[in-house]
Amino acid sequence: MVALDTDLLTRTAPLYERVKRVIPPFEWATFAEDVDAILALKRRRNAVVLAHNYQTPEIFHGVADIVGDSLLLAREATKVDADVIVLAGVHFMAETAKLLNPAKTVLIPDLKAGCSLADSITAQDVRLMRARYPDAPVVAYVNTSTAVKAESDICCTSGNALRVVESLGAERVIMLPDEYLAQNIARQTSKKIIAWKGHCEVHELFTADDVRQLRENYPDVTVLAHPECPPEVVAEADFAGSTAAMQSFVETKRPPRVVLLTECSMSDNIAARNPDVDFVRPCNLCPHMKRITLKNIRHALETNQHEVTIDPAIADRARKSVERMLAI
Repeated sequence: MVALDTDLLTRTAPLYERVKRVIPPFEWATFAEDVDAILALKRRRNAVVLAHNYQTPEIFHGVADIVGDSLLLAREATKVDADVIVLAGVHFMAETAKLLNPAKTVLIPDLKAGCSLADSITAQDVRLMRARYPDAPVVAYVNTSTAVKAESDICCTSGNALRVVESLGAERVIMLPDEYLAQNIARQTSKKIIAWKGHCEVHELFTADDVRQLRENYPDVTVLAHPECPPEVVAEADFAGSTAAMQSFVETKRPPRVVLLTECSMSDNIAARNPDVDFVRPCNLCPHMKRITLKNIRHALETNQHEVTIDPAIADRARKSVERMLAI
């Protein structure tokens, strides 16, 4: 048996305090070496780690400098004073960070960390939608490739989608690629929403029956749903919103018991700093988010892999779509 490095555990003990409610001590001991190495590499390379809310707690609370949903990460990416950005998330997030920081090195620890939504539509699909509905501006969810963003008028996230749609001077709007997000926004606006049939492979798994069963099993539970869930799920929930909005709800409303209908690491990350809230965890994992680990974050900083590059021919147009969103 390999002896534990007590000095290493002592150095990382303040970080373990943040996650001790969701990571047992023996598991933290397996993370501590990589956490310690990543912290040293960040100092040496003037690097920052941006982590999405769906990252596991040892990343989210252990090595990340900035954490949040897609909108917050997009905003904060423009403010970082660093030479290197490591995006602990999926590929479209790393592309967005690179769009907004063309002079910085942006790394994605695993090139296979993709997204079912981003994969559901191409730039050619957008051009065909424009040809069919020439009077309708195109709103592209940030969960899209750079090529799709370049063909769109403006981007949105689940947190600002309604504001983006309402800002457009058109009676009908194309929203892509998430069909359920588009349908949920359509319920909140008088504009006609034209949707694409893309779905998040995590959120589409939740059903209205799941919600009813949760209420039967836990009569006091407060149900929070992500707007990428089917509309009938959102209708059964007590609140629907982005991951940032769900976190804010928990931290301000303090429900005694709550369930988050979204990727399950989100519950762990909020639970770590809200010990008075009981989390029910119906666990749907995003296989793409889970490709990001402490070990490949460390490897990215050690070897500069994998650097994100964007075709200059489409970068300027895609950047304008993101910047229009950030301006709202």
